[in-house]
Amino acid sequence: MKIIAFIIVVTALSTTMNAQQFRYEPKNPFFGGDTFNYQQLLASANAQNGLTASSTASEPLSDLEAFGQQLQSSILSQISRTLTQQQLDAIDGITEPGSFSFGDLALDVFESSEGLVINILDTSNGEETQIIVPN
Repeated sequence: MKIIAFIIVVTALSTTMNAQQFRYEPKNPFFGGDTFNYQQLLASANAQNGLTASSTASEPLSDLEAFGQQLQSSILSQISRTLTQQQLDAIDGITEPGSFSFGDLALDVFESSEGLVINILDTSNGEETQIIVPN
């Protein structure tokens, strides 16, 4: 009789019990989670990040230092122009299409519908640059 009473009690209690389904909800908003979690996740990631960007903000140059840098840049630019002009004068300038060589640089000059095209090939490492001078 006790067994029957126990079965009746268990059956009565089991009908009143409710269950719910387990549900997975991601926290990260990039994977479908709540968008309000974004700031908290970003702050947590930044706190764990051991790498920091190098600060490029340096002290402003004094007028004397800025003048020195401008003067140095101007002198180097003038030297570069002079050497380039000497090289061009040595081969009678680049006035017509053809191929030219300056040390490790190979220049190929030709006319196209876009204008004067200059292909520059660095034979030491294979890098190539193209300059187009419009008509």
